[in-house]
Amino acid sequence: MKRKVFAYPYIVWMILFIVIPMFFIIYYAVNVNGQFTLTKFISTLKDVGKWKVLWASVVMAFKTTVICLLLAYPIAYILSNMKKSVAGFISVLFFVPMWMNFVLRTYAWQAILEYLLPGLKKFLGLEGSVLMVLVYDFLPFMIMPLYNTLSKLDKSLLEASRDLGASSAMTFLRVVLPLSVPGIVSGVTMVFIPAITAFTVPALIGNGMYHLYGNEIELAFKTLSGQGDYAVGSTLSIILLISVLVSTLIMNHFDKDQKQGGQLW
Repeated sequence: MKRKVFAYPYIVWMILFIVIPMFFIIYYAVNVNGQFTLTKFISTLKDVGKWKVLWASVVMAFKTTVICLLLAYPIAYILSNMKKSVAGFISVLFFVPMWMNFVLRTYAWQAILEYLLPGLKKFLGLEGSVLMVLVYDFLPFMIMPLYNTLSKLDKSLLEASRDLGASSAMTFLRVVLPLSVPGIVSGVTMVFIPAITAFTVPALIGNGMYHLYGNEIELAFKTLSGQGDYAVGSTLSIILLISVLVSTLIMNHFDKDQKQGGQLW
């Protein structure tokens, strides 16, 4: 009974900052001027343009995740084979930029692309520039789960694979890669989910000419003579929430072996 007392603060926190906000989102989605109606809720669901923006956000999040994975895996693998002290120091360097406020870092990139490297932005375009900054922001969150998993691999398994005549490539494909699946899944989850909801980077780097689903929600709350169309914004938020939950369930499906540390093929 005494241990349950420690859970009360978390329960209160969840009620105040999860349950109550969700209640208001659902309330405003089906209430217009204090009257219950599903008109705007249904019309928003039928708006093809909103679904196209959501799909564009999913595609952008997918690209961000794939690029982060391709960049982070070799970095994490190299770090896992270094001395702990050296690897720890280098790992901290990846997180040093994270100590600065996210918005400030985005403003910094905006200045870099506008004044220092304007040719790069023209070459990449708005979408490419947004993708580059998203990769920059989320890369550390892919590196660390991979590094934690790879650094805990049993080295004797690698030695046994080589003793049995497997090449370095075969050892990686049949031993290292399967055992690193938990780290891959964790990294993908930590990158893909936030990337879907990103709106600061598209807003600043895109200069208002390129926006994703998060910006669509922001615009909905700011329209209607400056008062905001809460019904549309709340409906879009519900759609986004469901999309995130579905993505999380898919990630969990591929995370069955996380507790066991993965399985060999």
